[in-house]
Amino acid sequence: MIAEQGRRSVTDTVAVVIKPLSPLALHRRRRDAYRHLEREQQIALVSWTAFTGTFAAVRALTYAIRADVGPFRNISLGGEHIHHYMWGIALLGASGGAALSIPPSHKSTTTLATAYGAGAALIVDEFALLLDLQDVYWARQGRVSIDVGVGVISVVGSYLAAIPFWHHLARPAREIA
Repeated sequence: MIAEQGRRSVTDTVAVVIKPLSPLALHRRRRDAYRHLEREQQIALVSWTAFTGTFAAVRALTYAIRADVGPFRNISLGGEHIHHYMWGIALLGASGGAALSIPPSHKSTTTLATAYGAGAALIVDEFALLLDLQDVYWARQGRVSIDVGVGVISVVGSYLAAIPFWHHLARPAREIA
């Protein structure tokens, strides 16, 4: 039998992964799994996570603005609405400029990956507006393809960028130590 030979079955491994962990244990496992990634994989994970989080947050924020919920309002300058893709362009430009001008370090590349992912999400969220040069954000043609396409891209991209992270996280706890 496999279990008798000291190997874990798939069921045993899944049971370890599904077993609830304390917040501290979960933080330690996440930190350990992150540290086992190559630096390029860490940067990809940070960037895609920033993209996914920013995309979700900006969608929630725009819904709140449209529904007049909370203190959120559109930003205007001289009577003109400032679309959030403008902030995305600024973030991409700033992160690109910084990447070219400062020496790479662990902290700087992580920060730049975060800014890059967030900036890209702000731009992609208004892709329909940029594609048609019409404000179709709330129109059917501007929403369905963007919601589905970018939602899938962000979730799948986050998973693909983090495959080594997820595999290491899923390993039984005693194999990590």
